[in-house]
Formats: sequence, C-alpha cells, structure tokens
Amino acid sequence: MPLQIFQIDAFAERVFEGNPAAVVPLDDWLDDDVLQAIAMENNLSETAFFVPAGDRVELRWFTPRAEVDLCGHATLATAHVLFKHLGHDGDELRFDTRSGELRVRRCDDGLAMDFPALPAEPVDVLPALAEALRCRPQQLLAAPDYLAVFESEEQVRMLEPDFAALKRLDRRGVIATAPGREWDFVSRCFYPKLDVNEDPVTGSAHCKSAPYWGQRLGRKELVARQLSARGGTVRCRLVDDRVILVGQAVDYMRGEIWVDGLEVRGKR
Repeated sequence: MPLQIFQIDAFAERVFEGNPAAVVPLDDWLDDDVLQAIAMENNLSETAFFVPAGDRVELRWFTPRAEVDLCGHATLATAHVLFKHLGHDGDELRFDTRSGELRVRRCDDGLAMDFPALPAEPVDVLPALAEALRCRPQQLLAAPDYLAVFESEEQVRMLEPDFAALKRLDRRGVIATAPGREWDFVSRCFYPKLDVNEDPVTGSAHCKSAPYWGQRLGRKELVARQLSARGGTVRCRLVDDRVILVGQAVDYMRGEIWVDGLEVRGKR
C-alpha cells in the first residue's frame, strides 16, 4: 500500500514562504532505516512521521541525515494536516515526542505550539565560530546550538558562513540573531551537520532565542522574523518554562509514496 505524503509550507501565509516540511501519516511505525531513507529522498530540512495512539499522537522528525529531538515547523505542518485534512475533532492536539508532550491549539492567528523553553548560557566567543561566520558576534551563548548575538539586523542579513567550518564546531548548529527593525528580533539558522546549511524558518530555535530576547527586552510577547531567502514570522509568548510559538501553514502538495517491501516494526 502506498503511504500518504503532504508537503506543507510552515510559518507561511502563502505558498513559497516559510519552511517546507513533509508530513507522512502512518498506522504503525516502520523501520527506522525506511523512515530515514524517506527523509533523505524528500531532501527537505524535516520530514515528520506520526502514528495515532488513542487520544494522542506519536510524532517523530527526521532531517535528511538524522532524527532530531525537536522540530517546530514540522510540528506545525503536522498539526495543520491533522486539523485540515484528516478530520481531527477538537481544538487541541497532544503529541508524544522525544521532547515530551507537545500541545498545539487552534487560535485566531493560526496554530499555537506549546514547547519547552531552552535557555542558553553565556560562553566566551570562540575564534573558530567567528571565523566560520566570517563576522564576530557581540555575544555567544550555548545550548544544544550556539546562539550568536550580533549588534544589527544588517549584520545577520549579510552573513556568508563557511559551512564546512561550521560543521567542525562542537555544537549541532548556530543561530545568528540580532535586534530587528520591524520585528523584536531577527535570526538565521545554520545546521550543516544535519545536511541543512540554512534552515528557512526554525521553530525550535525560538525556544532558545525567545527566552534570551524576552529577558533582554523585558517582554513576555515577541514577534520574530527569520531572515532566510524564503522568510517567515514567528510570534513568541513566554509562559514560565514554556515558549508558545504561533504561526500559520499552507498546503503545497499532496501525494503518495511507493516503496517496495515496507515492513511495519510495531511500537518503538
């Protein structure tokens, strides 16, 4: 039997904006090698796979190279598919993931995702990072990714990183961020270790950047813009140790995947 596949532009108000994610509904989990092969074939920054589990949904995310612990735009895309195309009843979805329970609710501005805040800790600016970015940040913080803080939006816009050098750093990726002119803050996100040199719009990055900017600006609600070629807007709200990320999603494509000899491996 073929598998359904949806391609959704997340954090977008119209097609060709935001970050494209593939969403593949499953009845049961397939072998990890098959999931990874599908993600590699799709060649998008993320492919989301999900399996219904009673009143909850098990959700996993794969880049072309590896499974990841948290992905915002592919969660947004999955919720969009469930609400719009697969007839989910109600205004909230509960996902079981590597990062624990994630909730997504319908709201006036689109879909609101309840994610863990992942504050980063200040560290000394690494010469290797400054060389890889070809621009020295004003401040550097570390979490699973580096958060490189620059003085101006223009500096972030003009970055031309050495991706091979970024790949040699000891963290998964680099989030470059600065105060915005029209938005509270802006960013660009680089993940060459995951075969994603620049991610168009990265929801999970805002779990790190929003707490930083919230503290710096003394704000609980922020509007962020990711300055990739496609671009996308993320509305952020800080609530205790959580970050509520709000965005919209639009359909791009719907189709079927044909893979010979698919084997269901049951629960993970």
